Amino acid sequence: MATHSVPPALERDGFRGVKHHTRRLYDLVAGVYPLSSKLFHAEAHKLALSLADIRDGTRVLEVATGSGEMFRHLARRNPRGLTCGVDISPNMAAKTQREARRRIPNAHAHCQAVDASRMPFRDGSFDAVVSCYLLELLGPEDLIRTLDEMHRVLRPRGRLILVNVGQNLPAFNAMHRLAGTLVPAFWGRMLESSFEEMLAGYGFKIEHDRIVQQGFYPSRVM
Repeated sequence: MATHSVPPALERDGFRGVKHHTRRLYDLVAGVYPLSSKLFHAEAHKLALSLADIRDGTRVLEVATGSGEMFRHLARRNPRGLTCGVDISPNMAAKTQREARRRIPNAHAHCQAVDASRMPFRDGSFDAVVSCYLLELLGPEDLIRTLDEMHRVLRPRGRLILVNVGQNLPAFNAMHRLAGTLVPAFWGRMLESSFEEMLAGYGFKIEHDRIVQQGFYPSRVM
C-alpha cells in the first residue's frame, strides 16, 4: 500500500492530541446525542443511504457509529448480510449495539469500541464503508491512518460513503470555526480543499458530491 503524507494545510492547523478527549466527551454525551442526530443529521443520513445503494446480503462497515442512527438504517437494509460498526467511545458503541439488537433482532449487526486508525478486520473485508462526521474530529496523523484503514478493509472497487460537515454558508463556517477552537474534541475542524486530493491519492473516484441542509446545519455527502 502506498504511504500517504499529511497535507501542509493540515500540518499547520495545530489540531493534534484530541483523540482521548473525544473519547471521553462522547462517552459523556452518549445518552443525549440522538437528539442532535435527529435535529441536524437525519436528512444527510437519508441522502447518503439513497446514494450508497446498499443491497441485502452485502458486508457493510460503519466507522464512528455515534449513537447508532445510521447503523440501524444500514442493518435494516441488509438483514441477510453483515453490518459491522466501530466507535472510539465505549458508551456509544454499547448503545449502538443495544439498540440494534432491540429494534432489528434478526439482523446480523455487530458494533464494538475500536479506534478507527487500527481496525481489527482483514484486508478487503467489506463491500462498503460508511462514515459520518468523523474525519473533522481527527488530527492530521490520525486522519491519514484512518483513511489508510478504510481503504485497507474495503474490497477492490468497493464503495466509500462519507458524510462531512458542509461549508456552503459563511455564517455557519465562522460559527463552526469558533466552536472548533473552543471545544475541538466535539466540533473538530472543517476539512481543507486538499481532502479531495487525498481521496484521489487512494484511487477513489468521487461519483456524488452533494450538500444537504437541515435547519442551519449543512452536510456534505460524498
